[in-house]
Amino acid sequence: MEKMNFETVSGEEKNIALLAGLFPNCVTEGMDQSGNLVKKVNFELLKQMLSADMEDFSESYEFTWPGKRGAIVEANKPIRMTLRPCIEDSKNWNDTENLYIEGDNLSVLKLLQESYLGKIKMIYIDPPYNTGSDLIYIDDFVVDIEEYNSSIGLHDDEGLKLYRNTESNGRFHSYWCSMIYSRLMIARNLLASDGVIFISIDDNEQANLKKICDEVFGESNNVGEIIRKTKSMTADNGSGLNLQHEVLLVYAKDKNQVVLQGEPKAFDNYSNPDNDPNGEWCAGDPSAKSGGSSTYFEIENPYTHKKDFPPMGRYWAFSKETLQRYISDGKIKFKKNYREKERGFIFKRYKKDATSLFEPVNSLFGIENEYMNQAATVEVKKLFGNDVFSYPKPVAFIQKLIKYATDKESIILDFFSGSATTAQAVMEQNAADGGNRKFIMVQLQEQVDEKKGAYKAGYETLCDVGRDRISLVAETINKDIDDGYRTFILDSTNMNDVYYSPSEYSQEILSTLESNVKSDRNDLDLLFGCLLEWGLPLSLPYSSEQIDGCTVHNYNEGDLIACFDKNVPDSVIKEIARRQPLRAVFRDSSFENSPSKINVGEIFKLMAPDTRVKVI
Repeated sequence: MEKMNFETVSGEEKNIALLAGLFPNCVTEGMDQSGNLVKKVNFELLKQMLSADMEDFSESYEFTWPGKRGAIVEANKPIRMTLRPCIEDSKNWNDTENLYIEGDNLSVLKLLQESYLGKIKMIYIDPPYNTGSDLIYIDDFVVDIEEYNSSIGLHDDEGLKLYRNTESNGRFHSYWCSMIYSRLMIARNLLASDGVIFISIDDNEQANLKKICDEVFGESNNVGEIIRKTKSMTADNGSGLNLQHEVLLVYAKDKNQVVLQGEPKAFDNYSNPDNDPNGEWCAGDPSAKSGGSSTYFEIENPYTHKKDFPPMGRYWAFSKETLQRYISDGKIKFKKNYREKERGFIFKRYKKDATSLFEPVNSLFGIENEYMNQAATVEVKKLFGNDVFSYPKPVAFIQKLIKYATDKESIILDFFSGSATTAQAVMEQNAADGGNRKFIMVQLQEQVDEKKGAYKAGYETLCDVGRDRISLVAETINKDIDDGYRTFILDSTNMNDVYYSPSEYSQEILSTLESNVKSDRNDLDLLFGCLLEWGLPLSLPYSSEQIDGCTVHNYNEGDLIACFDKNVPDSVIKEIARRQPLRAVFRDSSFENSPSKINVGEIFKLMAPDTRVKVI
């Protein structure tokens, strides 16, 4: 019976598997440092497959920095962690499809890889701007311990390193680039094929972020930039230039599949005075910039015999053959009365033939005053009665992005969620158009500065602020939308060390160990840990029931059924198999001995042959 891994999949292994599909002859086997047989890439052979002349590209265009290689390694490195459900810090746990996740976003993104691979329609992030006062995430690969200990660092409750990245630090830009690079590498995998990511940034790291995004998403997938006005005129920066804006970088998973939809087109000039069966129309331009002899000819009005030619330097937008079809279909209508210099016919453009019902998104839509920082500060103060958060983004700005980039069933992710502005924007847009969009907020358990308004208002962490904001917004919307959230907290794996390396323990020691599972973990911890490995969303409904004295959990009506009790009787096994779930999970201790485990396999082969069964 297959055993659950409870370890995220190595990004390196995924990449090698993809490479093997293209160049199977370039993938071989070798030993890792522990003596295990693993897949390896024959890079010399791969070079030959990709380059006929085998040039030495000692000089090539590349954007790099100290720590980049480590950032790539970190992004691909598997982890043994989990997301533990926290019902007491949730709202409408049983009914909501929204998620609020506390913890380091790099680890959280890795854990979400299987469950949300290719499912996120839109990502919005507002990462630290590296202004010299921001606390940025410092991952293990960025600095060695001696260097770190000599710096003025902080640790959060999880022991995660936070660092005040000042310009006096020689690796001011390198730290920031490494931090964002690894996270964007993983975030790209979560985007749907028609998904898009928006990243707010100022001039401190805009140039570097653009190069990083070109590399991670592909330069060809750069959709463009949107400008947001941040403030009105104030004192200049010393050079005589007043900086009043920041940039929103826009990238797609696949630009060919992304079409942003701006404001609805106004069809006020369309009507149907002649009851044309093709519907409403307006008079259009029948000429074109380019053409030839086949599209340059006279058109004679049959009523007045007026002859029209294309305007000087232009051609008709149709041939003679097409003209006759347009006349028959009513698309070209000849006038019986017209002014002296008017054309003798009308070329109809039908509303039904419009290629889009929406205007293109204006890259300058964010320059309106309603999108300034001051407007966002007023919003937060009105909601909380206090300035609980510095430099929030305006809800209206993010709501516009959601309106332009998503449909009504989309999932929106923000893994630098701060005060949960994005969550509010999702709720506001759902209320506006009746949508059922879902949000996933990820935020580090960052302590609130004791000098700030949030601390004085009774908040201890930024997560407390974010969750409370969602609840406060729900009270103001007063519409039938999903205003809840399931809270999950990033934590170490549910399993003891022995689970991952039983061969390192003697049989005598193994016999004394009561369980593979940590003593502080419960059934829900195990259930949601299994969902992450099996790639199931964390937002679906589930139920728990008693069957012959055992607790049985049914996730989303048979997507997965789990029983984590010890010594589970055959009657329970048979009842689970009778329901034929797609997946079933038991604890190793659910079976009294090896023959019992074999018997379970036989029961499922007979009663539910399509069910995948695993143990922990």
